Amino acid sequence: MSSRIVGRTPRSAAGPLAGLLSFLLLSACSPQQPAPRVERIAILRFENLGPAVSDDWMGRAFSELITTELDGAPGIYAIPSNRLHGADRMLGPRPVSAPGVSAERSLAFAAGATRLGYGEYSVRGGTLSARLTIEDPRTGKITGLVSAGPSGHPGDVFAVASELARQISSRVAPYGTASLPALKAYVAAKESATAAATAQNLEQAIAADPDFGPPYRLLAQLKAQQQDRAAAEDLLRQALARAAAMPPAERARLQLEAANLHGDSAARQTALTTLVALEPNDPAVWSSLAESSMNRRAYPQAVQAYRKLLEVEPEDTTALNQLGYAAAYAGSFDAALDALRRYQALRPAEANPIDSQGDVNLLAGRLRQAENLYLQAAKKDPNFENGGDLWKAAMARLMSGDVAGADTLAQQYIQARAAAQDPILDYRRAEWSWLSGRRKSACQRLETFARAAENGPLREFASRAYSQLALWSLVLGDRAAAPQLAQKAALLAGPSSAAAAMVARFLAQPPASSSEWSVRAERLFPNPSENSLRSFALAYALLLDQQFQPASLLLQQLYDAANPVSDPSLPVMLAWTRLETGRAADAAPLLRLNPVPSISGVSLFAPFYFPRIYYLRGLLADKQAKPAEARANYQLFRQLSGPDPLIWGEEQEASRTRP
Repeated sequence: MSSRIVGRTPRSAAGPLAGLLSFLLLSACSPQQPAPRVERIAILRFENLGPAVSDDWMGRAFSELITTELDGAPGIYAIPSNRLHGADRMLGPRPVSAPGVSAERSLAFAAGATRLGYGEYSVRGGTLSARLTIEDPRTGKITGLVSAGPSGHPGDVFAVASELARQISSRVAPYGTASLPALKAYVAAKESATAAATAQNLEQAIAADPDFGPPYRLLAQLKAQQQDRAAAEDLLRQALARAAAMPPAERARLQLEAANLHGDSAARQTALTTLVALEPNDPAVWSSLAESSMNRRAYPQAVQAYRKLLEVEPEDTTALNQLGYAAAYAGSFDAALDALRRYQALRPAEANPIDSQGDVNLLAGRLRQAENLYLQAAKKDPNFENGGDLWKAAMARLMSGDVAGADTLAQQYIQARAAAQDPILDYRRAEWSWLSGRRKSACQRLETFARAAENGPLREFASRAYSQLALWSLVLGDRAAAPQLAQKAALLAGPSSAAAAMVARFLAQPPASSSEWSVRAERLFPNPSENSLRSFALAYALLLDQQFQPASLLLQQLYDAANPVSDPSLPVMLAWTRLETGRAADAAPLLRLNPVPSISGVSLFAPFYFPRIYYLRGLLADKQAKPAEARANYQLFRQLSGPDPLIWGEEQEASRTRP
């Protein structure tokens, strides 16, 4: 085992240091501040002022060492170099081996740095010394100047870097290795121009110090990108076997890497929870924890994580947007709107924060407010998401039961798409006819479109249209027509329409037992990459045959694995099966929120959940002895269903007198 740097005796700070430390941590200590302020400091690559080019590697070493040692320091977030260079695609690549004061300054601005640290070092007469300048990028003023060395050993970059780090914060974390060859190889890997050179240098770093964690992680990531999963797993297994000798944060990062590789959500959550405790100022970890919590539907935890992230990055509009949705799904609609208004204040020219406010109001059942916000978003940017906010405004009005008013708004959307020369305008008209209860008219419109598009550039849209027609035929009870329509969809299918055609072909088969449907699904979707598609297709087939118990088990698995905002149909379909199997109490939370319409149009499988959600709410209210609520939902369901009932007979059921 290599030796570890567990701690060093801190040196006293010079005058500029005391002022810097006070400035960095003042707001964290002040009782007048409602929450601690976190300074985001970017330690840029140091410049070599010495005569030997062979010492250039230390420039990145200083940056890596100081940044890592500041991990977890109170009131400070040190931005890693990989996150700085994450902006390369936006700003253009920067030479990673050039002095950071010139090559990385703009990257630091893009990363939201509130402090820049840039320095220089030299090896002269057998000694190493370095100086670090701290700058406020908003004013360009120098707020601190600290130095370290000279060190009696020209290669003692560890001691000199640590001395600089301790003059920024008195509490620093140990670096993961004390091996100079390991550090030098690791730095070379981070600045290598090719994947092969990167891998070779990382392997050298591991060989020089087998207890140094970061090279394992980077090499495992590289192997995974190269589709060499076995090699990535082996590297992480080796690293975790030696993790007891590593700093706690590095152990957690390795565990997180392994969890991501294996798709282990529970292990991922555990690793992220450990990391945020060790490095509470790292916004990327809070973002990952928030996302993980959202996927687990742990909405209060997601809200907390996004708020912690925003303490570090108060102007992160993506986090504010996601906080809005997390709070809405947690039932805190006012908090959700507060976050989205902050987003809007930061980006007043954008339509997205207004659109998101519309979504929150729609989720909460505030339909008129949602409609108004969607119209505001459409006015702000008529081209936002291809004019989809006009579509969402029409859907919000439709959900209120005002079909005529919704038709007027839908016509605005159709006119906007016509002005944009949308080639599938007739397809969109057919979709609206179906959603607004004119089902036979929708079928006629869509079939006319499909026939006209079969032999031209819209061939794939014709395939999708035939898939939709096959499904509509099935739910209308015309099983004889469905196989022919599904066959047409398959013949015309291309890359973007093949999945829909496969599902249509699967569903068009004759009724069968649940076990027979499972055999059919395995036969038609044999590849592991098709697991999700297979499960969805099987769930739809079981619902068509009203086999609710096996459908419920399958939908539960899909629901648990799905992002809550990715498929609005899942909660409704799962609630449907729970109500049909005598679990009304378990269905209630799934029917609490309205499904947000897709900004890109109608889901192929919308007949399974819209307007069924209103029938299910009525049925639930019946079981809860709430007759007025039941009647209101049944009435809305009938208004939106139109004259052509679906195979489940719920239109007739909803027309019966309820106690």
